Amino acid sequence: MAADDPQTVTEIEVDKNNLYREEIVTDLKVASIRMLTPIKLDGSPDESREPIFTGQTTLMSAAGPLPVQCPLEATTLEEATAQFPDAVKQAIERLVDEAREMQNREASRIVVPGGVPIPGGIKGSGGGGGVIG
Repeated sequence: MAADDPQTVTEIEVDKNNLYREEIVTDLKVASIRMLTPIKLDGSPDESREPIFTGQTTLMSAAGPLPVQCPLEATTLEEATAQFPDAVKQAIERLVDEAREMQNREASRIVVPGGVPIPGGIKGSGGGGGVIG
């Protein structure tokens, strides 16, 4: 239900044709693999659909633990475990790239001490500092 969707709680329905059984498989060290097995409404396996796998791990950073999640394009648990290291590496690379992009955006904001208006687009705040606008 989206934030702009006016559905009420009484209108919520379970998609009975898209049910999955969730299991977590872990090595008790670094790897957790979430395995979603398709099932029918009676709980029996639905062989007409493929399972869904996602990898999860936690890295320690200067700011504390950082959860990392990644999709695993696998059809078996064996394939998922084989893909896990590379998928996590790619997810970490994306996180690092996103963090660098955020740092670059923040670094491009120039704060002027004293809030003195400077011609050319810099706006002062009248007290604490100004920001290039």
